[in-house]
Amino acid sequence: MAVVFVTIAPLGTGSTSLSPFVAGCERILRDSGLRHELTAMGTIIEGDLDEILAVVRKMHESPFASGAARVSTLIKVDDRRDKEHTIAGKVRSVGDKLRRGGPPGAGV
Repeated sequence: MAVVFVTIAPLGTGSTSLSPFVAGCERILRDSGLRHELTAMGTIIEGDLDEILAVVRKMHESPFASGAARVSTLIKVDDRRDKEHTIAGKVRSVGDKLRRGGPPGAGV
């Protein structure tokens, strides 16, 4: 199971607003059925890496179809194969460590 962070930024659109392009990418992701979280700075996706990368490819093409002259896509992959790996699990792990009050920087 992989957890992937992706940011897709259209360039050359004539506007500083990205939300119409983000909405186009979000529609593709929703249609995929992959579990994901839209954040203010990008999107986190979890699932099979091959499935995620195929959907990210479609998302990357979406701004071009909406008039962007250039698209910059940043992909960060965390592919863990020794145990179950989810968005919620990663957040829960940090919360557990905060509650235990471990030393600063432990596990970093």
